[in-house]
Amino acid sequence: MSNGDVSDVATTDRRRALPDPDASYEAKDITVLEGLDPVRKRPGMFIGSTSASGLHHLVWEVVDNSVDEAMQGHCTRIDVTILKDGACRVQDNGRGIPVDPYPSDPSKSAAEVVLTVLHAGGKFGGSGYKVSGGLHGVGVSVVNALSSRLELGIDRGGLHHEMVFVDGGRPTGPLVATGPAPKGRTGTTVTFWPDPTIFEETDFRAQTILERLQMMAFLQRGLEIAFRDERPGHEHSESFRYTGGIEDFVRHLNETKEALFRKVAYFEQSEDDQEAELALQWNTSYYESIHSFANGIATVEGGMHEEGLKKALTNVVNRYAKARNLVKESEPNLAGEDIREGLTAIVSVRLRDPQFEGQTKAKLGNVSMRSLVERTTNEKLAEWLEENPREANQIVQKALLAQRARAAARHARDLTRRKSALDGAGLPGKLVDCSSRNARESEIFIVEGNSAAASARDARDPRIQAILPIRGKILNVEKARVDKMLKNAEIQALIMAIGAGVADDFDVDKIRYHKVIILADADVDGSHIRTLLLTFFLRQMKPMVDAGHVYAAQPPLYSTLVGNSKVYLKDEAARTAFLDEHPNHKQEFQRLKGLGEMDFAELRDTTMDAGKRSLLQITMEEASIADQVCSVLMGDDVEVRRRFIQTNAKDVRFLDI
Repeated sequence: MSNGDVSDVATTDRRRALPDPDASYEAKDITVLEGLDPVRKRPGMFIGSTSASGLHHLVWEVVDNSVDEAMQGHCTRIDVTILKDGACRVQDNGRGIPVDPYPSDPSKSAAEVVLTVLHAGGKFGGSGYKVSGGLHGVGVSVVNALSSRLELGIDRGGLHHEMVFVDGGRPTGPLVATGPAPKGRTGTTVTFWPDPTIFEETDFRAQTILERLQMMAFLQRGLEIAFRDERPGHEHSESFRYTGGIEDFVRHLNETKEALFRKVAYFEQSEDDQEAELALQWNTSYYESIHSFANGIATVEGGMHEEGLKKALTNVVNRYAKARNLVKESEPNLAGEDIREGLTAIVSVRLRDPQFEGQTKAKLGNVSMRSLVERTTNEKLAEWLEENPREANQIVQKALLAQRARAAARHARDLTRRKSALDGAGLPGKLVDCSSRNARESEIFIVEGNSAAASARDARDPRIQAILPIRGKILNVEKARVDKMLKNAEIQALIMAIGAGVADDFDVDKIRYHKVIILADADVDGSHIRTLLLTFFLRQMKPMVDAGHVYAAQPPLYSTLVGNSKVYLKDEAARTAFLDEHPNHKQEFQRLKGLGEMDFAELRDTTMDAGKRSLLQITMEEASIADQVCSVLMGDDVEVRRRFIQTNAKDVRFLDI
């Protein structure tokens, strides 16, 4: 949930064009895009966007191929390097892409086909890969299509082979053997330069890559992944290798929290062509963090493997609690959400033919995986609880506390609903609503402070833009149970304004605005308010974040005059870029203080007008990383927070001094 992993979204008005009576639509008007042309024409269909997120997706596609080799047992090390000129090189010691002639077109090597044809690869059948994350066969060919240059090196059969592609995947010549492979090694090396005509920016962010590589190393026990940044001023190297695999992953995620006990419950089981690994540990927090993966791909929307874990976990803990008389027979069972409070769990499965929902691979649909995970949990967690009675008792006692807190939270929610009903429309009194009742076109700006809210009120489009002022910094929900949170006046106002409930009652289909925009000052206090609000949305309205409805406004930090026109600049980086483009600019730069000090016209033109503003969309591509960052920034461990800030300081884009 960091600025490095989100997309800049410029929102513009859409107007329906009138039909052109002279336009033809005949056979001659049908265009067939050949080879890699579809990728260059519509890159967003393949990598999501051409922003920083899409740029880093290129790295993931190449690294995923190397990880697939590791899953087959053919690769033990992957090296990812950002070269001095900004290119990215990924090298593994796997088998190497096949170099022999392609059967249906012997004029081309198999390697050339893999790099230049969509949906070509070794993962659609045959014996090349039993399990794989890269199932769509578009990975490395998409990287080639979106690069200004790509160099391929293959060590296989005792020889070193090379091939070069330029201008979006055009071969400069055939694959050629240039000599013996060094020291008899095998493997593939891909070096690529992202095409600056495609991407909004081509500078890789080291921390984004490191976080993803670390996650991959956790999921592939024993695999070493080394990273090196050779760019001047950014020199850095780091290596990951975890002999404990997902057990180490759980410990890492709980490092920023207070673990309920030291042990991690770990189970694995395999049958036929599928296997499941589970690692669980509880902490003293009030939120569950279950992260699931299938063939190394993060299934952020869950799926059958998560369903199997949740169902079995509820049954096993309740059976244990009743058998030990920790919960009397006459008392109601513990609910699944009570048992999962404070749980950090990793579910990692591998299977031959995974059924992912959509190109994003966000949800696993294999019913057989639900059965395997459920059976594994039923059998092995029951044994673990019997063998670890002290830890089992702590789990049950925490769940009983959660059960009581849930009852108190239900009471608080009922009070909130009754209060809303008494208010009439069920909306907070300080909400300045928009006139439209169409959620798709409606926006709500959450603004801190009365003066800023007054400017925003005058600057808004009253038809589609609502304003909700909040006072000061809202409650840090990372440190508060739901019942306490629901008594907070500012949070009550947020819940009522958005109108879709909260926590387990939250229904994203009922939100009253499809853009929930945090409008805070471009300074330290504003950043803190943004973080508090994002923590609330992540913990209590996560489906709204997942669906891409949460944004941060980007008020400018500087203004300057160009002739008689005032130009606004978002941050220090924008000011530097402006000076690079206008080296003879002599006018001073005015540092804009706060939203409340802008007049309404200035706020409208820079931050709120849909045709001129730039919004930062908050995304959840890496749920486990976002969860950990949230705990680091808003939790109790000061030392961990200090280390995190020191590590990421060089990537800060908005700094108020």
